[in-house]
Amino acid sequence: MDRLYTAIGLMSGTSMDGIDVALLRTDGDRTVERGPFLGIPYPPSFRQRMKQALDIAKPMTDRDARPGDLADIERELTLRHADAVTEFLSRNGLTTSEIDLIGFHGQTVLHRPDQALTVQIGDGPLLAEKTGIDVVYDMRAEDMRHGGQGAPLVPAYHAALADGLVEAGQTVCFVNIGGISNLTAIGPDGAIFAYDSGPGNTLIDQWVETQAGIPFDQGGMIASEGRVIDALAARYLDNSFFTASVRRSLDRNDFSPPEPHEAELSDGARTLAHVAAAAILKSARHLPASPSLFVICGGGRLNRTIMADLADLAGRQGGRVVSAEEAGFDGDAMEAEAWAYLAVRSRRGLPLTFPGTTGVKAPVSGGVFAPAREKRTARPGEESLSQDLHPSSSGLSRGSANA
Repeated sequence: MDRLYTAIGLMSGTSMDGIDVALLRTDGDRTVERGPFLGIPYPPSFRQRMKQALDIAKPMTDRDARPGDLADIERELTLRHADAVTEFLSRNGLTTSEIDLIGFHGQTVLHRPDQALTVQIGDGPLLAEKTGIDVVYDMRAEDMRHGGQGAPLVPAYHAALADGLVEAGQTVCFVNIGGISNLTAIGPDGAIFAYDSGPGNTLIDQWVETQAGIPFDQGGMIASEGRVIDALAARYLDNSFFTASVRRSLDRNDFSPPEPHEAELSDGARTLAHVAAAAILKSARHLPASPSLFVICGGGRLNRTIMADLADLAGRQGGRVVSAEEAGFDGDAMEAEAWAYLAVRSRRGLPLTFPGTTGVKAPVSGGVFAPAREKRTARPGEESLSQDLHPSSSGLSRGSANA
């Protein structure tokens, strides 16, 4: 049996709402033992800085450049992730010596697959220094250097979780509804197909924030009071992204929210929730076979309006929709778990991406390794941002389980 690594995965997604921290014991192949999870929200002031980072990054052509305040934002982001690791270890009675590896996603501030350009800010060596734990980071770039889209990367982990979910001869599809949605289909022969499927929460979040001053539509409550504006929905769903012969990865700026005069608050939210659901089914038409089961992960699974539309649309095609929890997983933790899993694969030199996932020419590994100088616990007086963090205990009661 291959060695099992104890790894922490760190994820900060396109919604820029905080840091997800998850623990995994895995060989980076088929053995996966899932551990606890912690979600730590960003304070509003730092979310604003992250939005500034997106604007700063727009004109970038050199992925290693850090113009303007981007270097300072990257450092703060990294220190916040270091504090998140410290908080996670403390809450779960763990020490740094018990952790083999950290998988560090960082924050995507620019993603232009057509130019083979992707930028995730996050200083891996600094994180290794502050935590005393080896770090694997920058896991998208190698895929792009070999002709891939740089996304999605989670499918390798989905494939490890797929065993036993459907009957022989059927296809299971994992759908992550984050800011951008992506899907992973695992066919009966184990073949993996994955790609971004369209806008997820990002349009809804931007809409309700500009129209109502709130960061997201909790539970889909605002959308539940509105109606779908067909012409507006069609404008999104008729985008050439959905019919193009080649699947490509998306940046959060590829789709823009409606103008204020195009809808009132609830109708806009309802329309965008429908778009989020319909985009998944429309993109699924590019799969070799229609999925029998859709497992919904990410924050979008908590939007009851999106989930109801998904269940209706999939049901018309003979498919069934369940949340990650109904399938035995933790939908909040899955992306962070994936980054722990990918870090182990990186250290073992195993592929992170495949022709069927990112369009890369051949299976390719990736990631940059930043070794810690020594395993240690944090010492008093070390640079920290802990006073700004307000951890959520979501998922801490969940024990390890085989998946």
